[in-house]
Amino acid sequence: MSPTVFKERGYRFFFFSREESRMHVHVISSDGEAKFWLEPEIALARDYGFNQPQLKEIQNLVGAHKDELINAWQKHFGC
Repeated sequence: MSPTVFKERGYRFFFFSREESRMHVHVISSDGEAKFWLEPEIALARDYGFNQPQLKEIQNLVGAHKDELINAWQKHFGC
């Protein structure tokens, strides 16, 4: 199961169930895939295919939606 938290600017932000306990979000679009840590601060964990401007845009979106992502994580994983 990989619930979508939100979609914006052609990116889908979602979680993989039963992956790892450190809070993070996955992002996918037709251009690539990435994983961003949400704690202790927002940081790129890995990237496949996005260029630097896209990664900056995605990181800004993660930052703008950080509270929403954390709340969704806690609800989904029962924290």
